[in-house]
Amino acid sequence: MAVCTMHFWGEALQKGCSMNLILPDRFDRRKRLAVLYQLHGLSDDYTAWLRRTSIDRYVLGLPLIVAMPDGGRSFYCDAAEGSAYEQHIMKDVIGFVEQHFPVRAERSGRAIGGLSMGGYGAMKLGLKFPDVFGSVASHSSAFDFGHDPKVLDDAERRRIVGDKVPGGKDDLYAIAGRLSPRKAPAVRIDCGKSDRLLDSNRRFHRHLLGFGIRHEYREFPGEHNWAYWDIHIQEALRFHAKHLGL
Repeated sequence: MAVCTMHFWGEALQKGCSMNLILPDRFDRRKRLAVLYQLHGLSDDYTAWLRRTSIDRYVLGLPLIVAMPDGGRSFYCDAAEGSAYEQHIMKDVIGFVEQHFPVRAERSGRAIGGLSMGGYGAMKLGLKFPDVFGSVASHSSAFDFGHDPKVLDDAERRRIVGDKVPGGKDDLYAIAGRLSPRKAPAVRIDCGKSDRLLDSNRRFHRHLLGFGIRHEYREFPGEHNWAYWDIHIQEALRFHAKHLGL
């Protein structure tokens, strides 16, 4: 296992950007690698997953690159007033990885995951672009962002989603409702039973059931913290490995 920090030009943001990558030490060079795009939460940055969990140890032996980009406080959206972080992930980050590393540049070789803000972002991108990602896993996710009108009470978040809430372009409930179940990626959701976002996760779980979108849903003891995420990222990695054929 090797870890590197990449500094690159983000065309969508019109600025220099950074991300961390975990690379396998050894792999069959006749075969290309799968990639997991792992997104951080609201108060963190691209270094968080490596600093706060043992994700680098958990992927030992897998023919997998883990790319951990920076999403600022964007909820991984193209803001109504601000920066285009959805485009940044979909074009700049994925484009950079696929240009510079020997990866499987196809749906069956890409996965996406995240926690809290990043869990919402991973689910939004996974369901909005089901032809890009083969699996999506989320922990303790802020699924109501873009759907609950209370988001407009916060000036920072209103600048991201605009005025159309619910039903706007970043409403995950609306995105799921437009998705054909047979085209959906493999989906996994988990949340701690003492997490402040548990009700949001339960609502979105029921919403997916209502639209016939198959998924795994789990609740475990735990709160909205790294002690919980360090445990359950291991399960998410096994989920991705299964659906990526690793």
